[in-house]
Amino acid sequence: MRANTDEQDFTTLAEQFRELVKALLDAVNMPPMALEVEPVAGGNFRGFDAGQFYVVRSGSISARYQGKTIYLLEEGDILLPDITGVGNDDIAVVYSTDSGTTLDAYPALDFMRRVFDEPAAIRLWTRLLITYCGLMLRIAAIHKQEDATATPGFEVYEPGDIIIHQGDRADYVFNMSSGVAEVLVDDVAVGRIGDGEIFGAMAALTHADRSATVRAKTPCSVVKVPKEQFTELIKSNPATIHSLLIDMANSIVNLNEQLVGLRGTRRSS
Repeated sequence: MRANTDEQDFTTLAEQFRELVKALLDAVNMPPMALEVEPVAGGNFRGFDAGQFYVVRSGSISARYQGKTIYLLEEGDILLPDITGVGNDDIAVVYSTDSGTTLDAYPALDFMRRVFDEPAAIRLWTRLLITYCGLMLRIAAIHKQEDATATPGFEVYEPGDIIIHQGDRADYVFNMSSGVAEVLVDDVAVGRIGDGEIFGAMAALTHADRSATVRAKTPCSVVKVPKEQFTELIKSNPATIHSLLIDMANSIVNLNEQLVGLRGTRRSS
C-alpha cells in the first residue's frame, strides 16, 4: 500500500501489512482464482465483486474517492471491499488500474469461515485489521490540513523507551508489530509483550488509568489505535475479542509466573 507521502513510518507499516497478508493466506490455505484486469480509467475494474477479497499478484490498483486517488495497492496488498459505499455511488470508494494488473480473488464468506476455524488465522486477521486501522489513520492525516497531520497511528521505540506510563490516561490500544517490551508495576517487572500481542486494551475499554508501565526491551514497532476506533472494531469484528482474550490470558499466566518467582525469592532469603 502506498499513499502520497514520503513518511518512513507509513512505509514500514505498509511492509508489515503485506507480511501479515502473506502469513494470513498461508494460514487459511485457500486456492485463489486468478483475475486479469484490463486498464480502466474510472469506476471499479471489470469483474469487481464486493463479495470477494483480492490480493494484488502483479501491477497496482488505485483506490479512489470522489475522483481523487487516496492510496495505491501494490503487489502483496489485500483489497478489502468498501461495504459502506455499496449501493451509494456518491460515497463509494472505487478501485481501478491505469496499466492493468493481475489479482488473486477469494470468496469473502468462505475465506472468513476458514479464518474462524483456525485460531492462528483469527490472530493474524485481528493483527491485520489493527495494522489496517493504523494505515488508514496515516492516510487520513496526510489528506487533512497541516495542523492535523500529527494524528498518531504508528510509533517506533528504542530499548528503554516508555510506551505506556503507569497512571496515565488510556487513550489508545496498542499492537506490537515487532519487538519485545517488559511490563512493570511500581518499577517491578511482572511480564513481557512480544510480536503480535495486543496490549493496553483493558484500561482503554474500562476507562481506567494505566495500571502498569510498558517499556521497550528491544527496538519495537507499535501500531496505536484510538480507543473509540478499537471499540468499533470489536463491535464489527468478533474475532478481535478472541485474539484479545488470548493475549489477556497470556498476560495473566506471565504475571502468575512472576509472582511465584518473587515468593520463592522471599522464602529463600
